[in-house]
Amino acid sequence: MEKRTNRRGHKENYVKGFHLKINDLRQRAQHLRNQYLEKTNIIPMYPRPEIHVSHLKHDTDQAGLCGIQEDGGFKDPGNDSLKLLWWSLAVGPYDISSAEKRLLEKTYPDQTQEQAQRQQSFLWKFATSPAFKETSRMGSYRFTFPLNELLEAYKQQCCSGAQPVMRVFKTVLYKQEVMYVVLVHSPANQELFSEYPELTGNPNAVCVYRHFLWRPEAMCETHRYELIQRPDENLMEVQELFGKDREFYVWDHVSVALHMEEGKVPSLLHLLSL
Repeated sequence: MEKRTNRRGHKENYVKGFHLKINDLRQRAQHLRNQYLEKTNIIPMYPRPEIHVSHLKHDTDQAGLCGIQEDGGFKDPGNDSLKLLWWSLAVGPYDISSAEKRLLEKTYPDQTQEQAQRQQSFLWKFATSPAFKETSRMGSYRFTFPLNELLEAYKQQCCSGAQPVMRVFKTVLYKQEVMYVVLVHSPANQELFSEYPELTGNPNAVCVYRHFLWRPEAMCETHRYELIQRPDENLMEVQELFGKDREFYVWDHVSVALHMEEGKVPSLLHLLSL
C-alpha cells in the first residue's frame, strides 16, 4: 500500500486502481496492524445489501459555504496536484427500505405472502455508520443533488457535451474508515487517467454505475445487532447485543471525485439553482 497526507492533514494508506473488498484489503494491510480491520471471527453477522443511490452530497464548513455562494457553484479548492471536487453517496430512508426488499427477495425468492407479512423491518438498524448519517461530517452544511443532474451539469460544463468517463480510482484506509473512490473525468483526458480501470457492471464489484449501485462491505461501524437468518421460515431477524458484546469495526463508504480541468470551468453547477 502507498502512503500520503491528504489536504486535511490526515494520513492515508491506499491502493490505486482497485476497490478492495474487506478481506482483500486485510491481506494488503497486514503490515499496518490495524486493530479494527484485523477483527474477523468476533464480528457478528450483518447484512450485505445492494443499495441503489440516486443522490450525491457535498459537505462543507462556513468558509466553504461562502466560497460556493461567491463562485455561484462548486470548484476544486486547489490544494492538490489533481483538481478534484469531492462528493459522497447520499443514502436516504427510501434507499434503505428498497435495499431491504431486494435483499429479502434475493435471499428468500420463495417467501410466501404470509411469511412476508411476518417479516419485520431490520436493515435500518444496521445502517449506523457515518455513511448513513443525515448530519455533515465536514462542517455544518450539506448540499444534495440528484446524481443524474450533477452528471449532466458536469457533462455540459466539463466534457463539451460528451459522456463523462468513470474509473476505479483507489481504496483508501484510515484508522477505522475505508473509502472507495470513483474518478469521473472528461473523455478528453483519457491518457491522463488510463492507468485506472473503467468502472464496469461487474456483479461482484463494490460499486458500479447504472443508477449508482453500492454494495457496502461494512455498514455498521459499531455493531450493536446481529443478523439472524431463519431459512426454514424464510425470515431475517435482529438480535440486539449488550455491553461487551458490542464490537467496533471498520466502516466503508463511496466518494465520487470529479476532475476539474484547470482554467476550463470556473465553477461547476452554476446551471443548477443553489
